[in-house]
Amino acid sequence: MGDRVRMGEFAFDREVFVRSLATRGTSGGLSRMTKEVCDLLDIFGKEVILIETVGVGQSELEIARTADTTFVVLVPESGDSIQALKAGLMEIGDIFCINKSDRNGADVTAQAIREILRLVERRNWNPPVVKTVATEGEGLERLLGEIENHRRYLTENGLLEVRRRERVKAEIERMVEEGLKNRFLNEAGRSDNWEQLVESILKGETTPQKVADRIIEKILKKRR
Repeated sequence: MGDRVRMGEFAFDREVFVRSLATRGTSGGLSRMTKEVCDLLDIFGKEVILIETVGVGQSELEIARTADTTFVVLVPESGDSIQALKAGLMEIGDIFCINKSDRNGADVTAQAIREILRLVERRNWNPPVVKTVATEGEGLERLLGEIENHRRYLTENGLLEVRRRERVKAEIERMVEEGLKNRFLNEAGRSDNWEQLVESILKGETTPQKVADRIIEKILKKRR
């Protein structure tokens, strides 16, 4: 929200659209509706869509399933270099950007990232580490160039199509999972013995797994 307010210079630019999306408690670093919003923008002919996450950690890596190119922005002297060491973050980054690189420690942070990347198993693409000073516009041309290089790499090797196919599959799986979960909760909520089942678990007469298996089997029988 704060970043959007600070981007006032784009407020009247008819070629730029900025939208904040609440995560509403979902994990993964993105709102559940981010993918749908990106699809809508694509339909309207937006060629470049930038997605900013709420901040990613060890499990908040949904951005890699959503974007064609994932670039990780780090800042020296703030502990971000340690954050980058988190499991998974180094694997999803296609480009690493050290912003505010006019500060002390920028070179050390950049070198640390390069050393870590040497230990990460990659196929052919070697993620570049770019230093920028956004307020001064320094390094932005190189950053844009690396984004274009990665796009070209994906296209020439047929990986862009692969990523998009995997994205569609993941989206279908998510929708099926949510649909089944909602149906289960609706049927369980209407069940007369729902509270009895909970009580039997609390008394140690059965286990949550056995109850879950029984409910699933009951729902499947209704569908046959």
